[in-house]
Amino acid sequence: MELTRILFIGLGGFVGANLRYVVQGWAADRLGTALPYGTMIANVSGSFVLAFFVTMANQRLPIGPGWRLFFAIGLLGGYTTFSSFSVETLALFQSGQWLAGGINFFGNTLLGLTAALLGVWAAQLL
Repeated sequence: MELTRILFIGLGGFVGANLRYVVQGWAADRLGTALPYGTMIANVSGSFVLAFFVTMANQRLPIGPGWRLFFAIGLLGGYTTFSSFSVETLALFQSGQWLAGGINFFGNTLLGLTAALLGVWAAQLL
């Protein structure tokens, strides 16, 4: 892989991971820590933004390959947190918090898919 591609992805990942950190801290401060709200917010908003971006890039705007790598793989790959989602959901289930685990699982899954669909629709409306 050429160095330029690695740099686009790496810079995007740096931005995305730090953005996720900010969102998770914001959510914990405002919504509490009974559920991993920050992870859900990152997953749902990331699903929307990625679907919007991909739709715009494929159907509406000529976006270069470097920017596609930066945004879709780097930034949104660093921002969305499905690995965290999996571990946090498992921990809720293992600790006997079945309702919280179910809300976390279905909230991330259904809201994420819904957000992705809305992202496609929003991009197609433009």
